[in-house]
Amino acid sequence: MSEQKKMVEKYMAGFRATDHKKILSCLNDDVVWEMPGYYLHKGIEAFDKEIENPNADGHPDITITRLVEEGNIVVAEGAVKAKMKDGNKLDAVFCDVFHFANGKISKLTTYLMFNK
Repeated sequence: MSEQKKMVEKYMAGFRATDHKKILSCLNDDVVWEMPGYYLHKGIEAFDKEIENPNADGHPDITITRLVEEGNIVVAEGAVKAKMKDGNKLDAVFCDVFHFANGKISKLTTYLMFNK
């Protein structure tokens, strides 16, 4: 497995454990995180604020079904499930496009679709 794919695996492991330090260690300081139509965060501090959903009850269950790499880009497809404090459940599939610079994630574009 390439170093970039290993970095994506480490990043996802950080989200599974809600481990801010682990997640942030994968990012460049000037990282950009975009979910088209929802948000655009610039910089590591803005990214850090988006890591946890205050309505979540526990850690998310994240499954990666595919990692594809070309050049400085890794695309991760997968699913995420989480229990919410109000009793609802998050059940979605995602496609994350990771751009790398200097061995770390410099940009992330997240596409998310909720299952019915």
